Amino acid sequence: MNILGVHITLLIGVAGPPLPVPLEISQALKDVNVSHNDQGTSGFQITFQIGRSGPLDLIDYALLRNPLLKPFNRVILLVSFDLVPEVLMDGIITNIQMSPSEEPGASTLTITGEDVSVMMDLEQKNQSFPVLSDYLKVFTIVGQYSAKYGLIPPLPPTDIAPMTPENPFEQIPQQARNLTDRGYIQELAGRYGYVFYITPGPVPLVNTVHWGIPERLTFPQSALSVNMGNASNVKSINFSYDALKPQEVSYAKDENSTSSINSPSFTRMIPLARNRAEARKKISLTGYSGDIAKNEAQGMVDSSFDSVITANGELDALRYKRLLQPRSLVGLRGVGDTYDGLYYVKTVSHKISKGQYSQSFTLTREGTGTLSPFIIP
Repeated sequence: MNILGVHITLLIGVAGPPLPVPLEISQALKDVNVSHNDQGTSGFQITFQIGRSGPLDLIDYALLRNPLLKPFNRVILLVSFDLVPEVLMDGIITNIQMSPSEEPGASTLTITGEDVSVMMDLEQKNQSFPVLSDYLKVFTIVGQYSAKYGLIPPLPPTDIAPMTPENPFEQIPQQARNLTDRGYIQELAGRYGYVFYITPGPVPLVNTVHWGIPERLTFPQSALSVNMGNASNVKSINFSYDALKPQEVSYAKDENSTSSINSPSFTRMIPLARNRAEARKKISLTGYSGDIAKNEAQGMVDSSFDSVITANGELDALRYKRLLQPRSLVGLRGVGDTYDGLYYVKTVSHKISKGQYSQSFTLTREGTGTLSPFIIP
């Protein structure tokens, strides 16, 4: 047995913590697909080969009877590169599909699910949060799920507005009746141009909650290399420059005056590109006024600049030898000055089967031109 290379470990739990699956399930594993996005939820899809080979199978397929492969069981996927494990997914089964076939070995069972935040999206609530800032509302809601799903609450933001409690004599903040906990946290994030997501890890059974600005100031991951001979680890890549993405957003300061924003906020002032695009499109924000409108307008401007340049590609995971992490930075080299440099990793999709492992990715930034003459390998 080759202990080096890439190995995947599947853990599933019914009532307690997920444990490694028995041999009959691991041997039936056909392929794994996992998708991570910088906003919203992450998802997984695991396909098994199923068949009938014994007296009990005359009644039904064995894997269909297995209690581990049932809805709302918790699934953890670990990927090991040369014996070093990383958490690829921690999620909940939400959908099961069975495809029988007359061809031997062609029948399949597919389980699909989302990250553990789906458990925050099952019940619409109407909670009250007197004298709590928006950050403490998020902290309180996340705390209700921490013990069961190992959620690490988000760090306090550096902005003053989400840390400021509302005056209880004016109104008592209340969760809208038609919103779940996840929906309400996402709504609170939208007020400040924040993003909300849950990242599996850093160790099994633990998940890290992010509620704040996109993490554009992280230490860059190992570089993506193109056209560099034996050092290359990117199978394919293409770039798109959308000059209509940047927006100038106007908003109501009060009942009698308006203002506009046409440049990224301070958190985006440290650029990833040498030549930042200009905002040519002008739109108006309606429905809000004052600080709430200003914060949302700034968030819309920030988001519009973030994806002026989009790079879509496929990574050879066997050469990269690690998980490309979304929601952080990565260096790209080998494609020339215009498109080399640092990028924000927006999405990563993993496709794993026997002998094959690829990672498809989407990178974004606000313009062209590298700011660094050297990209860390």
